[in-house]
Formats: sequence, C-alpha cells, structure tokens
Amino acid sequence: MDWPLDAPFAERLLNEAQRGFPLVERPFAALAEQLGTDETTVIASCRHLSARGAISRVGGVWAPGVGGAALLCAMAVPAERLDSVAAQVSAHPGVNHNYEREHALNLWFVLTGNHRAQLETVLHRLETDTGLPVVRLGMVRPYRIDLGFDLHRPPGAGSALRQRPPRVTEADRPLAALVEAGLPLNARPFARWAQSLDDTTAGLLARIQGWLDAGTLRRFGLVVRHHEVGFGANAMTVFDLPDTLVDAAGERLAAQPGVTLCYRRERASAWPYNLYCMVHGRSRPETLSTLQRAIDGAGLDGWPRQVLFSRRRFKQTGAHYFRALPEEVAHGH
Repeated sequence: MDWPLDAPFAERLLNEAQRGFPLVERPFAALAEQLGTDETTVIASCRHLSARGAISRVGGVWAPGVGGAALLCAMAVPAERLDSVAAQVSAHPGVNHNYEREHALNLWFVLTGNHRAQLETVLHRLETDTGLPVVRLGMVRPYRIDLGFDLHRPPGAGSALRQRPPRVTEADRPLAALVEAGLPLNARPFARWAQSLDDTTAGLLARIQGWLDAGTLRRFGLVVRHHEVGFGANAMTVFDLPDTLVDAAGERLAAQPGVTLCYRRERASAWPYNLYCMVHGRSRPETLSTLQRAIDGAGLDGWPRQVLFSRRRFKQTGAHYFRALPEEVAHGH
C-alpha cells in the first residue's frame, strides 16, 4: 500500500476518524463499515499513516488542567548553537513540541510531566547544561483547543471549552497513560488495554466515554501531524492586552474561523504578552490572511502584537501527563 496522503481513502480516513472514533470492541471494523471497506484495510491504512508520520497515534487529547502539568517555554539561542541546544531540549521525553520561530526568542517548546515540580527540575538542569535562561509562560486560561485538521479546507474553530472539566482521578491514571500513548493497531485494541489493567473491555470503554462526555477528554481518534498533511505554515500570534479585557477578547478571538488554539498565559520579564492564538495554513499568505480576518473579527487590530511563524520543527509528539518519565529525567540527572 503506497498511496499518497491525498488519495481519496486516506483523506476520508483522516477526516472522519479524528473525532467520533468508535468506542467498541472492534473499532477498526466499525470504521470500515462507515468507510465502505474492510477491517484489514483500515488497520493497514492506520499503520501506513503512522509510518509516514501523518498520524502520531490513535488516542486521546486531554482538556487543559485535567491532570499532570505543562509549560510553554522559550529561549533566545545564538544562531550558531541553535541546532545543538534544540537537540538537548528535544532529548527530554517530556518535551512534546519543539520549534524554531521567527523572533529573538527563537526556540519554543512545550514541556509536560506529572507535576510542576518535575518540570522545574528539568528546566533548571537545562539552564545549567546550556548556560541559557528559559522563559516560562504558564497557562492561565484556555479559550480554544481544537487540534483537528480537515484536509479539504483550512482549519476552523473547534467546539467551545467547558470550564473546569473533571480531573483524572488517581485510580484512573493507568488508563489515562494508555489513552495518551495510543491504541495498538490490531483488531481488538481495547481488549488488550483491558487485560493489562485487569478490567473488562466494557468497563474500560465506559470510562473513556465518561471522560468524553464530561469534557475531560477533548476527543479520541486519529491524532494528525499537521505538517505531513499539508498544513506547513503556522503562526503563533501574541497580544498585549489589559488584564481586565483579556478574557472577553480571548473568547471573541477563539470564536473566529481558523483559530485552532487560543489561551491566556502569564506575562514574563521583557515579554508582556498575555493572549496567544495559533493559526495553521497551507502557505504563509493563506495563514496571514486567515489570521488578519480573525484579528479583525475579534476587534484586536489596535492592540500591540507579534506574529511568530515557525521556521523548523525539531520535535512533535504526544504529551506525558500520565506516563512515567525516565528516572534520570524526572530527577534532572
């Protein structure tokens, strides 16, 4: 099987299985029935898409704050050291996104882990090893988290975030670790999970559905890597708004078509920005056009802002909120 990513079947599979993935004993057979093919073809297609990097896994995307810890970080790295420092950053299993962006703060990464103290240990070690400070930009409030990509048109705004969805309980952390790692690509993947947890398949599926119903899980399905499916341009735009206005502005911005991520973050020294949004597109002009419409629609054109396009992607993987990190990383050795 060597069809291109824009082949009709690949497009249908990618578009239809990012959300609403069948939570049944044989999910790929249920998908096959929806797509008019057979279970073997769907499993083989998912393996093919995974091997090509078009999907990172078949699993869950968590709502912010339901467990673990995450921190957006930035570094100003001399150009001649960027590759080596980026490799040091990417080597940490807890780093799930690592990009070069167009700014003096040119290396941006997201560090995830089981708790904030663990993240601080890793960051202090990174600062010691590189001799460079790390700017920490903690999440204050999310307004929009979408992360789905329609291959037929530019990404649109996702569904609204619920306020404070239930957190994952300590008893459910082992299942949560499996959900973020991804399903095995075989005929009865949930049965394998249930066996490893000494649970029934029905009971396990009910717990996952409960997370989806409560908003703890944003979605369950194919997790697409945007570069590999054609969305090669992405712009992180940051705004400096008065704290009294930022929540209303964030909600307006999050509602604009094309905005996939939108959230308020802490300010930092020499970094006054507190409202962030992400826009992805197939080209830089398309992305800028979508971004300007969103800015106009949200009434933000008059506020100070910066647009940071990505230049290079060093790493993009799933988060480690619930999976254990290697001991040497957790303790900063």
